[in-house]
Amino acid sequence: MIKMTKTMTYLLGGVAASVIASTALADEIKIATGITGNAAENLAKIVAPWEEATGHTVTLVPMPSSTTDQFSQFRLWLAAGNSDIDLYRTDVIWAPQLADQFIDLSEAAGDLVNEHFPSVIESQTVNGKLVALPMFTAAPALYYRTDLLEKYDAEVPTTWEELSATAQRIQDAERAAGKDDMWGFVWQGNAYEGLTCNGLEWVKSFGGGQIIEPDGTISINNPAAIAAVELAASWVGTITPEGVLAYQEEESRGVWQTGNSVFMRNWPYAVNLGNSDDSAVKGSFGVAPLPSGGDHDGSAATLGGWNIAVSKYSENQDAATSLALYLGGAEAQRISAMLTGRLPTITALYDDAEVLAEVPIMEQWKDVFLEAVPRPSAPTQGAYNEVSSKFWSAVHNTLSGEGSAADNLELLEAELTDLRGDSW
Repeated sequence: MIKMTKTMTYLLGGVAASVIASTALADEIKIATGITGNAAENLAKIVAPWEEATGHTVTLVPMPSSTTDQFSQFRLWLAAGNSDIDLYRTDVIWAPQLADQFIDLSEAAGDLVNEHFPSVIESQTVNGKLVALPMFTAAPALYYRTDLLEKYDAEVPTTWEELSATAQRIQDAERAAGKDDMWGFVWQGNAYEGLTCNGLEWVKSFGGGQIIEPDGTISINNPAAIAAVELAASWVGTITPEGVLAYQEEESRGVWQTGNSVFMRNWPYAVNLGNSDDSAVKGSFGVAPLPSGGDHDGSAATLGGWNIAVSKYSENQDAATSLALYLGGAEAQRISAMLTGRLPTITALYDDAEVLAEVPIMEQWKDVFLEAVPRPSAPTQGAYNEVSSKFWSAVHNTLSGEGSAADNLELLEAELTDLRGDSW
C-alpha cells in the first residue's frame, strides 16, 4: 500500500474532508479516460489513497487509445448533457474546444496552480477559466537500441537523414544474420491525431513551420515541409513496415518491445514498459531528442500531456472536484511518475531525489522539452479538430503513395484557407 505523506494529508484534509462531512453516502466518481498500455491498472493505484481517505470510490470508464476517437465520444456525451460521467481525462489541445462543458477550477485550485509549469496551466486556461488541471505532461523522444548501436559502431542519429541511413544499415545486417523480423524505425502512421503529432515534428524539424503559425497564418505549403513529408514517405516499406500506416502508439511499441526495431518514436509511457521483466529490450535502450532534418538544426517534439476536467453536468461535483485537485496535485503526480515514468507538471518533483532515483529518465527528458512545439489549437480554436484531420489526411495520403507531398500540401493549403475564411 502507498504510504500517505504530509503533502497528501494536507491536500486531502481540505476539500476532501469537507466532502466527507457534507456527504451522507460515499459517491461513485466515474472518470472517462483513454487506456493505453497498463494505464487502467496504474490509475487505479494512483487514486487508491484518495479513495481510502475520502470513502468515495472511483470507476474508470475506458476509452480507446486513439485520441481522435476519445474526443469524438467525449463531445457527444457532453453535448447530450451526460450526467453519468463526472471527470474527463483530456488532451492538452482540447481546452479551447470543450471549455464550455467543464466547471471553472480556478477558485478550488487556489495556490495549487502555482506549483505547475506556468505554460501548462496557460494551455488549460480559456478566457480566464481554468478548464482542467494537469495530470502529467509529455513530449515524444527517439528511442534507440544501445546494444545494436554498440554492435555496429553507430552513433545516436541527430538528423533524420542519419537515422534513415543507420536504420537501414543495421536492419540489413540483422536480417542477414537471420533476424528476419527486424525493422529500422517504427512510429505512428495511422490516420489520427498521432499522425498530426509525427507530421508536425517532421515539418518543424525541417524548418517548415507549425502548419498554422501562432498568428493564424497558414504556413504548411513550403519546400521544407514538402521535403520532410517526402522523406517520411520513403521510410514506408524500407526501414519501416508497410503496416505502419495503421500503427498507433501501442502497435509501434509492440514491434519495438519484442526487439524488432532499431529505433522508435514514442511518448514517455513506453520507458517503464520497455524496462519491464517481459520486455525483450529491457536495459538495452536509451532516449534522445528527435532528429532535425534538411539544412535545419532544430529538433521538434510535439507538446502533449493529459489533464483532468470536471463535467458541469456531474451530479457529484464536490467529490469530483476533490479528486481533480488530488490528481492535479504533487502526491498523485509523484505516485504517477514513480509507477509509470510519466512526467509531472509539478516543478518541485524535478528536484525530488526519490522520484529521480526511480525515474532517472526525467533528467534526459529535460532536453526533449526544450524542443517541444505546440499543435496549432490556440490559433485555430474550435476549428482545430478539423484542421488536424485535414493535415493528417494529407500526410497519410502521401505516406500511402496517393499523390506527392507537393500536391497534397498544396491541396491542404487550399482546404485550410477555405476553412479559415475571414478568420479562425
